Amino acid sequence: MHEPGASAEIDHGQGTRPSHRLMRSILLRALGLVYLTAFGSLAVQVDGLIGSRGILPAADYLDRVRRIVGTVPPWVIWHVPTVFWIDATDRMLNAGCWVGAIAGILLAAGLLPGPCLAVAWGLYLSLTVVAQDFLSFQWDMLLLESGLLAMLITPWTRRLAVSKDEPWRPAIWLFRWLVFRLMFLSGVVKLAYGDRTWIEWRALDYHYLTQPLPTWTSWFMYQLPWWFHRASVGLMFYAELIAPFFIFGPRVLRRAGFVSLVLLQLLILSTGNYGCFNILAIVLCLSVLDDRDLGAVESLPRRWRRHPEVPDRPAAGVFHAWSIPRRAVVGTLGGVLVLVTIAEGIGEVWPETEIPWLVDRLVAWTRPLRSANSYGLFRVMTTDRKEITVEGSDDGKTWKPYRFRWKPGELDRRPRFATPHMPRLDWQMWFAALAPNCLRQNWFIAFEQRLLEGSPAVLGLLRENPFPARPPRYIRARLSLYSFTGPGSRDWWTSRDLGLYCPPFELRGSLDTSGPGRSAALATLGGTLERR
Repeated sequence: MHEPGASAEIDHGQGTRPSHRLMRSILLRALGLVYLTAFGSLAVQVDGLIGSRGILPAADYLDRVRRIVGTVPPWVIWHVPTVFWIDATDRMLNAGCWVGAIAGILLAAGLLPGPCLAVAWGLYLSLTVVAQDFLSFQWDMLLLESGLLAMLITPWTRRLAVSKDEPWRPAIWLFRWLVFRLMFLSGVVKLAYGDRTWIEWRALDYHYLTQPLPTWTSWFMYQLPWWFHRASVGLMFYAELIAPFFIFGPRVLRRAGFVSLVLLQLLILSTGNYGCFNILAIVLCLSVLDDRDLGAVESLPRRWRRHPEVPDRPAAGVFHAWSIPRRAVVGTLGGVLVLVTIAEGIGEVWPETEIPWLVDRLVAWTRPLRSANSYGLFRVMTTDRKEITVEGSDDGKTWKPYRFRWKPGELDRRPRFATPHMPRLDWQMWFAALAPNCLRQNWFIAFEQRLLEGSPAVLGLLRENPFPARPPRYIRARLSLYSFTGPGSRDWWTSRDLGLYCPPFELRGSLDTSGPGRSAALATLGGTLERR
């Protein structure tokens, strides 16, 4: 007689079905570690990014919304869903990050998994709303969608280890559906957008150089011959366009799909800086497996693998008291998610397609939650690398550069690994460099203003401040074309100046940095920062 939870199969009277309890336990604990990493990474940057002296203050953003709508009725809270309506001070923003990190730790330890997931998801959603440009990327949305789906399979008990209920199979399939969309749509958009570098299999000739934050391994990959890059594109298209269909096949195909998808993520992880995105994608791929595939993992703690006998009574928790209501909730929410994500995927690949009215309304209704998304990574490959250098001056003649922690700067400085940390400012600088100048980059203008003010929070995001005694009088930004050097060079980069990206500015007059005057100054930035 098998001990409950020890078998990888469950007898349903008409045969056996694979169990997913061990898979669920590993997936939820790993997801807790991802949340810990995401919140911890943001905690050390939040003051400089969205604090009161940050680049895009969260409080100012919410104040602008209040001024537009007057009061804050429920429909506004739904469209701008954040707990920071209550308080958006620096202390509250930091508390949100650290409480989310603690929730991740507890989830990884298997304690209060349901409430911890709800707290982590709600706080990360709240932060993505007020962080504006800095938390608007596909991996941020992926973490939110993963957290929402995880709440459908998690046991709402005190401890994850003592739960012997089997996760409902449709909820497992929602995870697999997410993995399929993430990978398959990333492959489809590369072809649907008509980018010649992908169609001609030349994209990896450029990728290692032009990705947002290269690593030192990127330099070595860039030196490899053209035939290696063509073969790599072929393997990537296999992993993104063919292997995802294995997810819905029999066990042997699912195993092959799992290996293919994980290997792709490991290769990306080893040659670039994408925060916790690749780690999260690998965690999600665990849903492709069942307990038969994981039962041989003897290194796991015994309590993860064997579930002790518990009294034969309904499990405590929100969904576990009654099976039918739980399945009704999961089924209804799952149906909405499938409809919305299909519509989002169609809109991503074929934007001219007309979506049925009811589905279109569902998409609009769920969009503020950022938890039912379309995906499509690297749809267009950039073929050159432009870098912005921000400089300050006291006299308008001698200019000194600000040094960033992670993005390319000095030619002899080796590119570094930041993973699993996501340096949001350095990452955003890559996107800013895609524009011809700074005139429509509002966050960049705000960044320069903070440097002129000498904001300690913003300067803390940088590696080197060339004006430690007092802020400079003028600030400007230049654009350069960067490329990797070849073998034998003592430098890692070569560069060629392309001229001004942002003309010299100076800060006119005093600026109240603690009240309504500061918000007004930010709203009329063109009057505060004047061209010299």
